[in-house]
Amino acid sequence: MNYQNLKEELLSMESIEERTEAINNIKQMLKEVSPFSTEPVECVQWVKQDLVFANDYNPNSVAPPEMELLHTSIQEDGYTQPIVVWQHDGIYEVVDGFHRNRVGKEYADIKERIHGYLPVVVINNDREDKGDRIASTIRHNRARGKHKVEAMSDIVLDLKKRNWSDTKIAKELGMDADEVLRLAQIQGLAEMFADRDFSQAWECDYDDDEKQTVIDDTKLQE
Repeated sequence: MNYQNLKEELLSMESIEERTEAINNIKQMLKEVSPFSTEPVECVQWVKQDLVFANDYNPNSVAPPEMELLHTSIQEDGYTQPIVVWQHDGIYEVVDGFHRNRVGKEYADIKERIHGYLPVVVINNDREDKGDRIASTIRHNRARGKHKVEAMSDIVLDLKKRNWSDTKIAKELGMDADEVLRLAQIQGLAEMFADRDFSQAWECDYDDDEKQTVIDDTKLQE
């Protein structure tokens, strides 16, 4: 089948779903014979939005004005970057592009324009371990976003519980050893005092002479 015949056949498909599926299949076949087949970006596919889910660990935070700017960027320039996903069990879990995912779903003008689909690239299949996917998300986000300290602390502790050494965490997340230690200590201290009860005020034990001295000093200051 030559190019013109293929083009005509695709254009003859009235259903957007049918045409999109056919185009995705063609892209996948081209990727298989490409010299760049190991690169996820070689095959950008369009998938239905209800199959794309945010991960539960992304520590990146975007303020409302920046979110609006992202919407304007996609509105004016289109999707110039796909959403990076991990495919499993018929769904697509976001690894990078959490906010691009949100714009496509939450802004009616964009959702209508892209027919309820999202552009995705599927990350390499060896990302099955959650720790590896967390590290990938951090690497994607770290240079351009603001990470919530508490969320990053949770992630470091989660990776340590997965038997990741401090050296591996530092290497995979682009941190130095001191940063890993600080983040681990933040959550560690929170857990240490989680079951303690604290009063809203503190009191000192004085004997009668000390109490009178404090009262006299207070009056002098007034």
